[in-house]
Amino acid sequence: MNAPNPAPTPAQSARALLKELQANFPVFKQALPLSIGIDKQLLSRLPGTDRKVLRIALGIHTNSLRYLKSLEKAKERFNLDGSPEGEVSETHRNHAAETLRERFKREAEQRRAQREAERAEEVKKQSMEKLNQLAQKFSRGR
Repeated sequence: MNAPNPAPTPAQSARALLKELQANFPVFKQALPLSIGIDKQLLSRLPGTDRKVLRIALGIHTNSLRYLKSLEKAKERFNLDGSPEGEVSETHRNHAAETLRERFKREAEQRRAQREAERAEEVKKQSMEKLNQLAQKFSRGR
């Protein structure tokens, strides 16, 4: 007997929806700044789409590194057709820049902590090797 496939989680469904949006709409593929209210445009074009899944997909997209970098430098927002629709406010550009700075800082701290842990492990390993060598040296003489 085959077990039934479990239903995808909202996050899995959102990632699948995001791939579909990237395939169908150039603004998603190119990570252009999205117009305010893009969710309503999407719901009208894709009837039957779950709002919760759509919001998760939009969150994944708008928090991506590519999108934040694009938003940080952009002056205009774009609708689903790729035509300009509104401006990117200075507040939104600053928020994108701050989010990027925080993300890069956090990643650098994680890399530094990883390197320190690796160094500590190497020092511990070397100490154990020296202790073993000493133990072997002094145990031979007995």
